Amino acid sequence: MRLWTSLSALGVLALLVAGVLGAPEPLRFLLAALGLLPLAALMGEATEALAARVGAALGGLLNASFGNATELIFAIIALKAGQVEVVKASISGSILSNLLLVLGLSFFIGGLRYKVQRYSAEGARVLATMLTLALIALLLPAVFHLTLAGYYGAAPELPDRAFSRAVAVVLIAVYLANLAFSFFTHRDLVSPPHAARHAEMSVTVALFWLLMATLGVVYLSEVLVHTLEAATRAMGLSPFFVGIVLVPLVGNAAEHLAAVLFAAQNKMELSVQIAVGSSLQIALFVAPILVFFGLDLVFKNPLELAALFASVVAVNQVVEDGQSHWLEGAMLLGVYALLALAFFFTPHAPLG
Repeated sequence: MRLWTSLSALGVLALLVAGVLGAPEPLRFLLAALGLLPLAALMGEATEALAARVGAALGGLLNASFGNATELIFAIIALKAGQVEVVKASISGSILSNLLLVLGLSFFIGGLRYKVQRYSAEGARVLATMLTLALIALLLPAVFHLTLAGYYGAAPELPDRAFSRAVAVVLIAVYLANLAFSFFTHRDLVSPPHAARHAEMSVTVALFWLLMATLGVVYLSEVLVHTLEAATRAMGLSPFFVGIVLVPLVGNAAEHLAAVLFAAQNKMELSVQIAVGSSLQIALFVAPILVFFGLDLVFKNPLELAALFASVVAVNQVVEDGQSHWLEGAMLLGVYALLALAFFFTPHAPLG
């Protein structure tokens, strides 16, 4: 905790100094991205300590609520700045990075130490089914948009927004049902009990650090959004690549590391829950919440839709048997590398 607190303070201070000195926007973008890493870790530790104090069931709800706080805050600020397509790319990228990169690394690193690692096949199938539902919900608005424009010859803008809001309500309802299923009625099925970590801080202290970390994330996210265009030009990267690859890597860094470390300790239940569960939170909660801040759920980029479809199909194939080895991890990493290369070589024109 002290390490993350110190690094977070140093990161915010360095960015403030860079702003006062008039540092170039690409440098400020880099400092803000690096500063999010210890803040994400600090939020994770504070949430975990709070969960240990208030009980496991409520702890699960807290982790679900705060686990993707960085992405949610960044997306809201980006939406207010008019970066709608960057937000959509970051949503897709968070799902892809968790399903392919994090789960792939977990299977690969864990598989190097243990020949075969096992976890609940039945729980994994529940997660896989929820992923399929999330995929349908993300694909359907795009099909709806194309149907209105092509088949009916109608202007789809207003129906897109209305349909997105309706989809968001359904997804939030499913998300709440999933919470009840996972943390109350079928908790042992989805998340078998494991040794709880001793809480190292009181509820008051945990809430204080959670608030401080959230305020830091708000400030750094604002800097990221306002320096994004200049940074992408300087790095020779498209805004789409930054939104779908770099932003999710920064925002999910703490969760990524935790999942891999659990896999290295042969705690695959936890590792799978972190990787797949975080993707479900993005699709069933974060994206629907953003609809009420002005986002629609129409993903118009065919490459983006194909990537989401490929990731869900790949994960469904590897998790259904309830066991993993390093080759499955390598295959998931291979899929992620192929998609990242495709995103990298997309044109550098503005999104939209």
